[in-house]
Amino acid sequence: MAKSKTTQKKRRDIFWRIIHGQLLTVDFFKRHWWKILVAVGMVVVYISTKYQCQTRMVAIDKLKTELEIVKNQSITERSRYMGSTRESAMQELVDTLHLNLKKQDQPPFKISYSK
Repeated sequence: MAKSKTTQKKRRDIFWRIIHGQLLTVDFFKRHWWKILVAVGMVVVYISTKYQCQTRMVAIDKLKTELEIVKNQSITERSRYMGSTRESAMQELVDTLHLNLKKQDQPPFKISYSK
């Protein structure tokens, strides 16, 4: 228990020395100004790089969703085109064989009856 009291006292002493300017003095900053400047510069570069990375990730996500939408639209248009191509090819075949078949204007419907 005595050991924990001494460590608490040391921590408290270091804290008070920092607050009162005894640990980090002007002389300390004069001696180590370039190290502090490099450290601050590295922190600024880290923060700016992280911000750029996050904004680019958001842009990539937007582009991915836009790409998915365009792909789906492309598939839809392709299926419409293929359907119309098949339909016109079949109509051409029917016309060349003279089967007298025509395209139905109304969709099929169910006939229901009750007993």
